[in-house]
Amino acid sequence: MKIGFDAKRAYQNYTGLGNYSRDLLSNLFDYAPKNEYLLYTPRVTQNPALKFIKENEKVKVITPSTQLDKTFKSLWRSVNLEKTLEKDQIDIFHGLSNEIPRRGNDNNIKYVVTIHDLIFKRFPRNYKAIDRRIYNTKFKYACKNADRIIAISEQTKRDIVSFYEINPDKIDVIYQTCHKNFKKVYSEEIKQHIKEKFELPDQFILNVGTIETRKNLFGILQANLHMKNDLPIVVVGRKTKYFNFLKVQMQKLKINPERFIFLKNVSIEELPSIYQMASVFVYPSFFEGFGIPIIEALHSKVPVVTTKGYCFEEAAGPDSLFVDPNNPEEIAQAIDRILSDTDLAHKMKTNGKEYVKIFEPEVLTQQLLDVYSRL
Repeated sequence: MKIGFDAKRAYQNYTGLGNYSRDLLSNLFDYAPKNEYLLYTPRVTQNPALKFIKENEKVKVITPSTQLDKTFKSLWRSVNLEKTLEKDQIDIFHGLSNEIPRRGNDNNIKYVVTIHDLIFKRFPRNYKAIDRRIYNTKFKYACKNADRIIAISEQTKRDIVSFYEINPDKIDVIYQTCHKNFKKVYSEEIKQHIKEKFELPDQFILNVGTIETRKNLFGILQANLHMKNDLPIVVVGRKTKYFNFLKVQMQKLKINPERFIFLKNVSIEELPSIYQMASVFVYPSFFEGFGIPIIEALHSKVPVVTTKGYCFEEAAGPDSLFVDPNNPEEIAQAIDRILSDTDLAHKMKTNGKEYVKIFEPEVLTQQLLDVYSRL
């Protein structure tokens, strides 16, 4: 097969959609090397995480070629790209980040789109009105016009059906994996180095994710007041304006600022070691399309406390502890329970590591290849 991909996020995003794109492509190259892969991107960046693309001779990277497309890159990607796909004789085009280019009816190209979440529909107040309109137009068009839709969770599939009235038979649920670094066991020497670099305590509670309203770090601040343990809470994530709100709340709640440790500039090589040193991973997000940090924690053999319902139970499995994100006491009790019960913690680590096998790249890649083959 000759398969084309919207590779913009792979080149330009360093987290989230970028990680999804890079991991999916890398796994396809490894497990289906006989296919021919073409990556379409408005521009090429010097992202070190893309080294695997340069090393693969069967991969071709395509950027805008005409002066018009070079000048109006967004127009090329959203409207004019199909002309390039036809010229390159693509069999299948996969939009990896919620959209596909405008398509005609006079060619044999099959279109696949991955829809990650419809959070902007569920939490519209978190998005500017213009952004919501743009997202809705692109997502709706992709869902209506793609030949197959890949949802990254059953929750996302339900949302696609609900918001866009799409036939559920058109949607395949294929979960995400996480970066291969989280599957490595790091030596005590490496972990000690990371511990010293970031001045980490011997034991700590971990939270990973963008510091924004939806992730509910405020819930952890409030839970802190009810915890019986006094372990510090290490937070890894990009700060937004929400962080200023949290600083004010910490002062109002009279929380010792040393209880919360905010790390910055943590690389993908360093983050797995931090997971592996954590005592508990807490993730009381209000809503996610899937929740990759949960998978990272399970691979790292860290007990997980996360939100009841939605996609969280899909990601975390039956042996994690689930809480109401609006109930700080419940969050605190779950964390205290794990820290005070070594048998429970051991069971959660062991069973979580077993459960996370369903997200192994060879399993997910085969599911994706089955979608391509049926088309």
